[in-house]
Amino acid sequence: MADAADASLGSGLSSHGGDFDFPIDPADLIVGLGRGLAVIESFDDEHARMTCAQVCQRTAIPRTAVRRHLLSLCHYGYAATDGKHFWLTPRVLRLGQSYLEGARLPRLVQPFIQRLSMATGETVNVSVLDGHEVVYVARSNSPRVVSIGFHAGARVPAHVVSPSRVLLATLKDDALLHWVATHEFAGFTASTVVTAESFTEEVRLARHQDHWMSVGQLDVGLTGVSTVLRDRYGECKAALGMTLQSAAWPPEQIVARLVPALLETAQTLRPVI
Repeated sequence: MADAADASLGSGLSSHGGDFDFPIDPADLIVGLGRGLAVIESFDDEHARMTCAQVCQRTAIPRTAVRRHLLSLCHYGYAATDGKHFWLTPRVLRLGQSYLEGARLPRLVQPFIQRLSMATGETVNVSVLDGHEVVYVARSNSPRVVSIGFHAGARVPAHVVSPSRVLLATLKDDALLHWVATHEFAGFTASTVVTAESFTEEVRLARHQDHWMSVGQLDVGLTGVSTVLRDRYGECKAALGMTLQSAAWPPEQIVARLVPALLETAQTLRPVI
């Protein structure tokens, strides 16, 4: 059971999906740290309050070890309990905030996405893949009183938003097919792509045209458009994109007005990141 838990700890923040692979000397590996992080990651919208047995089932970590990790999280303020159920506290947000405040990429792109936002009148964001989710790591200040789109730190299933296509398009086909084969294509709207074959085809099209537009896949009224951010060596670092009101932006207008602006900003950022 412990081996299964350790194997599940592979997700890491990266512009390329898949398992995080950083082999180290076994003598340097703190398995308990990995298990503690797995316990934290086992909580989500559908499992906000859990017993030791439920966490054990979701992590494949022995129940006695799960209990110690949960009690330790409570001791350090990252979890709370009523004696039977456990839940995370807001202190856990510090872990993600440390990345957002300390990472180089969000700080570098901020003035550029702000400039693009002012030029287009729309909110601009930067995102990466973390396993099978898209994580938004930077967002422009909105030029409008009411704005739409994802705030920094938001996570969504990758297949329902446009950044996933341009990020996965940078992978070789064998890596792409592995990612697709291990992804759960849940439906959110009637337009959501729910088959591996259709999604793979879209990724290959995105690779050819260097941008992608997703219409109504997460919300019937929203359209997302993204392109890839590369560094000076041509390596994929993130995705640059916008989330738009579909009623205000027909696809042909997005292609004519917004896609060129996204591509230009991505090219400007290339020597910077």
